[in-house]
Amino acid sequence: MKRIMICGAGGQLGQKLIGAARQLEGVRIFAYNRSSLDLTKPADLRAAFAEAKPDICFNAAAYTAVDRAESEPDKCRAVNVEGAARLAGACFEASVGFVHFSTDYVYDGGYNRPLREDDRTLGTSVYARTKLEGENAVMKNHPDAYIIRTSWVYAEYGENFVRTMLRLGAERDQLSIVADQIGSPTYAADLAAATLKLAASNAPSGIYNFSNSGACSWYDFAHAIFEISGTDCLLKPICTEQYPTPAKRPNYSILDTRKISEVTSVPRHWRDALVECLGKV
Repeated sequence: MKRIMICGAGGQLGQKLIGAARQLEGVRIFAYNRSSLDLTKPADLRAAFAEAKPDICFNAAAYTAVDRAESEPDKCRAVNVEGAARLAGACFEASVGFVHFSTDYVYDGGYNRPLREDDRTLGTSVYARTKLEGENAVMKNHPDAYIIRTSWVYAEYGENFVRTMLRLGAERDQLSIVADQIGSPTYAADLAAATLKLAASNAPSGIYNFSNSGACSWYDFAHAIFEISGTDCLLKPICTEQYPTPAKRPNYSILDTRKISEVTSVPRHWRDALVECLGKV
């Protein structure tokens, strides 16, 4: 029986990883949320490892409050860098496979084509820098790890753009949505399924991009959410400068997913995934 350890199990990706892993035969799942495993506390990690004795560990735990991170850099770094490094090191020492999740924010934004795993990185916000530092720390402490960069993740639960739009669309008659940031929405269920396939393969370790296929702006995404869900709310497209935020967002972050597609399968279109998700809300 393969013993699977999932960190960050309370989040939308963590919950989808649990659900996908339950479909596998011969596995035992040990799932830890922030209250049962705080990656900033070495004692928590030792206790979890003693209980789980994992064959493989998935790290879906992260500090993801992008704007708040600008005023809480130490808290952000404690999870995204130090916690990730500690977990990766513990897995390597115990000969445990390790999968770590990262973000499209790590790219430097100087491209106008789908972003490849070997493209330049920069990190223009506290969140972005800590995720990039976390990647480097993970690979240093666990050279055999998989790192999966993803974008615009959502699910039918948790805090995400889809649920926010559904809530605001029910409360207001009109919304202004940024239309000049382009990316690819990612349904957490599809990300979880692809991750488990990658982890079970003999693919080389390293960085892999994953998102659903296709591209859209946040305005396009919101329009699709309202159209599919039947929400009656007028949308007004605006530019990034009209919606200032503490942290800078990528203007273009479509991910090239050909590398992971060779191991798993070509991701379905983001709109098809959105239809499935909204059917479960």
